[in-house]
This record gives sequence, structure tokens and C-alpha cells, in this order.
Amino acid sequence: MAWVAAVERLRARREPGVLATVATVRGHAPRKAGAKLVVGRSETWGSIGGGNIEAVAIDRARELLGTTEPEPEPELMDFALNDKVTSRHGVQCCGGTVSVLLEPLPVVPAVALFGVGHVGFELARVLARHNLDLHLIDSRPDMLTDERLGVLADAVAQLHVHHTPLLPEEALAELAPGTHVLIMTHDHAEDAALCDAALRTPELGSIGLIGSAAKWARFRKRLATEGGHDDTTIDRIKTPIGMPGITGKEPATIAVSVAADLLRSFEQTRL
Repeated sequence: MAWVAAVERLRARREPGVLATVATVRGHAPRKAGAKLVVGRSETWGSIGGGNIEAVAIDRARELLGTTEPEPEPELMDFALNDKVTSRHGVQCCGGTVSVLLEPLPVVPAVALFGVGHVGFELARVLARHNLDLHLIDSRPDMLTDERLGVLADAVAQLHVHHTPLLPEEALAELAPGTHVLIMTHDHAEDAALCDAALRTPELGSIGLIGSAAKWARFRKRLATEGGHDDTTIDRIKTPIGMPGITGKEPATIAVSVAADLLRSFEQTRL
């Protein structure tokens, strides 16, 4: 498997990894500069030359994967390939010197927006500028057309578009563990169904609901009486969403407020 595909596989699985790249070569070495190896927790893909270089790089990569640091820094490792240098994996005597760059590949946040109307669309534009997995989910096909979403063509985020004409809550089962869910559809009945389904979906991240205090009072009562959820479970849903000090009603203002609050929570999680 090509290293690019391996990186994509780790991201899709929401597993961390390390990308090892031969950065410089002087003299004779097993691989040229630019050779790459992807290291996961239990698998590797590609090669930076085998032997001592690769074994030591894999060992250190796995140490980085096991670190408690939220964002480990890249590291440069130097190897002298001669018979006077030994390591835990033996001797490699090609005669040259090699440096290998280890770049951690962390698990990026994942966010699912249920409802890509006025606020959802503006929120998608803000979040798309960040390195995360962004799911755009709507029961209305006109909200998800290529023309409408064309402004996201240069997104930094990886976009996943889901058209769910019948049961939008079924999309919850397709989300990876840890995905943060924001519920802001055009239909309060759809919002209510999504709240109930989200509370029944294990391993989601945070759950946010847009709306007024009156809307939430009705939802809370319904989740308890009809859904059978207890208060602790219902309290997993955050509403209102966004930064408390930003009170504007314009879609773009709400979007900035919600995005800022979400990004702040990501930072706090990494600390």
C-alpha cells in the first residue's frame, strides 16, 4: 500500500500514526531521500530501507505513539551506517549517513453538522478551514448540491456529505467514535429525533443543539417521558451552543460563536 493511502487509512480508522521520511542521505544507503514509512500501533506500510534504520525508527515511532503528550513534536534521527556503530538491532555498514524525520500523525477532531441551512452552512465554512473531519448531513438535497457547497472546494478539512432523505438519525451509526455532533436542522421534529438517537449512540463526543430555552424545555420533557432518558443522560446535550458573550442572531455570527466554542473545547481536550 502506498504511504498516502496508509495515512488515509489511519485517518479513516481514527488511529494515530507516525510518518517516517528519509530526509538526507550522504554516501551509500539503502534508500534515497524521500523514501517513506508509515507506522501504526500494530502495522507498518512502506519502507525506509529495512535493517537497523527501519527497526530503530519503528521503535521510536511506537514510543511516540505511546506518549502522553497531546501533540508530540517531529523528531530527526541520525544514523551512521558503518561497522563501528551498533544498536539494539545490530550493524548496518552501507558506508553512508542517513537522517530520518519522524512526524506524528495525530487523530484529528471529527464534527457532524446535522442541518446545512443558513447557520449550518456558515458554520461549515468556518470549520472547513481547520484540520478535522467534517460531516455535512441534511435530508434536503438542495442543501447539499455541488454548486452550493462549491465554496468549500479548497477546504482544509476532509468533507463527508450525507444526504439522508428518510431517517437522518441513521447517519449517527456511521460516525466514528468521538465525533462531535451539532443538531441544527430545519425541522424541530427532526431535531428531537436526532437528540434521542444521539443519546442512544455510544461513544459520540459532545452533543450540541441549537434553539431557544422554550424549545429545549419541550425537548427535555419529551426525552424523559417518551425517550426514557434520565437527567444525567439528557445533560449530555449542550444547549444553547456557542460562546455566551456573543449574542448576535445573524447566521454568520452564530456560526463564529459555535465554532469558537467548539475549537476551545478541542484545545482543552488536548491539554
